[in-house]
Amino acid sequence: MALQLGAVTGLPVVHLDRLYWRTGWVEPSREEWMAVLRPALAEPAWIMDGNYGGSLVERLERADAVVWLDLPTRVCLWRALKRTATGWGRERPDMQPGCPERLDWKFLWYIAMFRARKRAGMVRALRDFDGRVVRVTSAGDLARVVEAVR
Repeated sequence: MALQLGAVTGLPVVHLDRLYWRTGWVEPSREEWMAVLRPALAEPAWIMDGNYGGSLVERLERADAVVWLDLPTRVCLWRALKRTATGWGRERPDMQPGCPERLDWKFLWYIAMFRARKRAGMVRALRDFDGRVVRVTSAGDLARVVEAVR
């Protein structure tokens, strides 16, 4: 969806996975992550793709709109498993080189528990956000959002 929105708007797409991960699926420290993220945030316009709650406040401070993919847990889990199965062992174009697709039980657990553990904090942050929030709750909504910006 981010690529579709980028194509429609002409804005550059920034994939947070590509910025965050280091070769071999190594996670950066908070300081390293913010040092990489800040230059991207300083750009005059962008579409950022990804969900890294630890930097949500900083991203919202620079954003004027958010497309919030608030999809059911079963849909998110299915898509993660499907992506793993179809891309197994290959690097995604939106991912840091040296991070081939893999089955990551920790990530699947994060998805499974997101609504119970993380969603409320995101809702609070979005409630305080001064910009526009477009909440997407189904695949049909995704198509509607892309059409709305054409």
